[in-house]
Amino acid sequence: MTSTEPRDFATSVAANVPFLRRYARALTGSQDSGDRYAAATLEAILLDDGAAKANSDAKLGLFRAFHLVWSSAGAPVGEADTRLSARAQSHMATLTPNTREALLLHAIEGFSANEIAVIMDVTPSEAADFIDIARREMENSVSGKVMVIEDEAIIAMDIVSIVQDLGHSVTGIARTRKDAVKLAASNRPDLILADIQLADNSSGIDAVNDILAQFDDIPVIFITAFPERLLTGARPEPAFLITKPFSEEQVRSAVGQAMFFSSTETLAA
Repeated sequence: MTSTEPRDFATSVAANVPFLRRYARALTGSQDSGDRYAAATLEAILLDDGAAKANSDAKLGLFRAFHLVWSSAGAPVGEADTRLSARAQSHMATLTPNTREALLLHAIEGFSANEIAVIMDVTPSEAADFIDIARREMENSVSGKVMVIEDEAIIAMDIVSIVQDLGHSVTGIARTRKDAVKLAASNRPDLILADIQLADNSSGIDAVNDILAQFDDIPVIFITAFPERLLTGARPEPAFLITKPFSEEQVRSAVGQAMFFSSTETLAA
């Protein structure tokens, strides 16, 4: 082992920690819980980096180490802090074991079935089956109203088409911060999909914060070409984050995940 290998490994792990935290939060349904297990993974690697270094790909090793920690703890979700969030978690209890993890790893983090097999310690065919099962079970679990904040017409139309194909209704499309706040006030959504940079140079983040000041239990999916700018550890961080350019599968998975964990009473279970 050369003298640079430990440093290179640590650098590679550090570069992928924001994406592990994104995955952990989406997986557990809680920012606090997800961050705790991400931190526990790093602590475990400091004590014994064998599991993480078993693969030449640092990201693959990091996620495998996370799953060893998370699975050993019983694969918990975040603790429900309200009656409505408890209902959301009751939905998750109906899912086939291991399927949600595989779907998130594939659709959000971009791992192949072969890589997921390594992370989850299953066969590639099992990993592929998990992805298919999760997609069907989660997309059929709930439906609701979705608001789109996006200033590029073609992208907005693509998002609307995907959302409607999933069985959700769309309350409208907002191109500016002002329009977004007005639209949300007139028709409260169950889910918001928001771009970061809007038509009048206003911020999609500011628009979402304005809306959440009125309705604090609406799940949000942010869409951005620069995900690292939102995965900084500052609060609040998005539990669901799609990187541009996005695929249809990424949007379908994120919407299914966000709706699944939504605590709004208007959702049709």
